[in-house]
Amino acid sequence: MQDFRQEINARALIDLEQRRTDSIGLEQRRTWYSPVADVYYNARADYPKELIDRSVALAQLDSDASILEVGCGPGNATVAFAQFGFSMTCIEPNQDFCHLVQQNCDQYPKVTICNTSFEEWELEPKQFNAVLGANAFHWIPPEIRYTKAAEAMCDNGFLILLWNLTPEPKYEVYQVLEEVYQAYAPSFVRYEGAEVQADILRGFGQDILDSNCFKELVVEQTACEVTYSIDNYLKLLSTFRRLQPETKELLFAGLRQKLEKFGDSVQLEFLSAVHVARKAPV
Repeated sequence: MQDFRQEINARALIDLEQRRTDSIGLEQRRTWYSPVADVYYNARADYPKELIDRSVALAQLDSDASILEVGCGPGNATVAFAQFGFSMTCIEPNQDFCHLVQQNCDQYPKVTICNTSFEEWELEPKQFNAVLGANAFHWIPPEIRYTKAAEAMCDNGFLILLWNLTPEPKYEVYQVLEEVYQAYAPSFVRYEGAEVQADILRGFGQDILDSNCFKELVVEQTACEVTYSIDNYLKLLSTFRRLQPETKELLFAGLRQKLEKFGDSVQLEFLSAVHVARKAPV
């Protein structure tokens, strides 16, 4: 296991993910998650409440605060922040996600959903106390993401980036599954573990500072464990990568066969984190 981890360069993983998202054009992003939109909200792990509470405290947000959320998806983080009573403008290019987040936030009248991309969104300068991104900011082109976020904030506004890194089975279970991945989906052959995930989070934080748009970065992270049924674990996997139907069928059948040898559930581990940084003076 240690040898395997030593072969992984955390920065290379960040760059690989960035190239993958960069290669997906805006039109593709509008429908990228549509095949799994209905399972995304329930399949993805929740963001830890303690990290959400800390981000609200660090960003000095009171109940009258206004938040711009970039790439809200079906509302996995939106609902948690809406419960504080904030006014929220939520940008999401995927129409299917927009319908879902509207339903999920129906009881929060101060939440407004905009079916557009951050790139196309008409900038409202200095209107928001915070800009929020939950596992979404890496989809925005690097030349836009930080500068436009800073321009949308009030002076002394805050950037809040929430991250749930990839939930993974224990390494001994992954080793059994790797044969199936190699056979049907070689691009899935990637195991990070806590050390590499910590390096990835450090890289995300450094990107914030390197933008020169933000200062006083604070990072909070926690190790998470979740247990999924095999059915729900396979649904979770379907939200991370797109596969052709026939490939997905073969891959999932192979994974199920291997996983059933360990029981009827899968224990997953991952790091969850929040980056909070203050807008730098112009």
